[in-house]
Amino acid sequence: MADQIDYRIIGDDMQAVVITLDPKEAVTAEAGAMMYMTDGIRMETSTGGGLLKGFKRLITGESFFITTFSNEGASRADVAFSAPYPGKIVPLDLKGGEWLCQKDAYLCSAKGIEVSIAFTKKLGAGFFGGEGFILQKLSGDGLAFIHAGGTIEALDLNPGQGLRVDTGCLVAFQPSVSYDIQFVGGIKTALFGGEGLFFAKLTGPGRVYLQTMPFSRMADRIVSASRGSQEETRRGAGLSGVLGNLVAGD
Repeated sequence: MADQIDYRIIGDDMQAVVITLDPKEAVTAEAGAMMYMTDGIRMETSTGGGLLKGFKRLITGESFFITTFSNEGASRADVAFSAPYPGKIVPLDLKGGEWLCQKDAYLCSAKGIEVSIAFTKKLGAGFFGGEGFILQKLSGDGLAFIHAGGTIEALDLNPGQGLRVDTGCLVAFQPSVSYDIQFVGGIKTALFGGEGLFFAKLTGPGRVYLQTMPFSRMADRIVSASRGSQEETRRGAGLSGVLGNLVAGD
């Protein structure tokens, strides 16, 4: 069993994780996630094991390169990683096992944790699963940190216990949890229910993490609000032109 790294999570809605490294200890992180590092930390960017591993990370929504932060000093040192959008950071203790996560969930981890591809077992889950056919698989021994939007809820499912989830709200689950896609049922419900056409159907045993605000949902609201603002601006400009012509006519 690998030694656990020391960490603390700071912030509320815009969180960061501060990891304290002993001499010769190291962590890896998604490129661009670093917030700050104290004296003694050395940063090195690589593919993390060759071109193939780099391409695998690209497919799962991460960057081609991964950065390693090593404490080369004689005393303990800190390195911090910040979340890319409002939400929560969740520590996962892999304990020599693995977790399956949505694309873009990975933030940082103890050195040696591998980020790779996990294919859903059924085509239905792949084509209609919201997060797509490919999921992230985190495997190894030690702590990994993932990020999700809004508030996070952890649910422990008993053997055979089922749970239907909006596909975008699913963040991570243990491989012991069965994952499939289920049609919402009913034409009117599917078309006018506002919840999409499909649910993620999860069956225990195992732990599941859910998020209240998927990034895709937040982005859709921002785009919608932006379009509404542009439309109001165009209408206002048109009205100003009409009033200007009336004044000129007088």
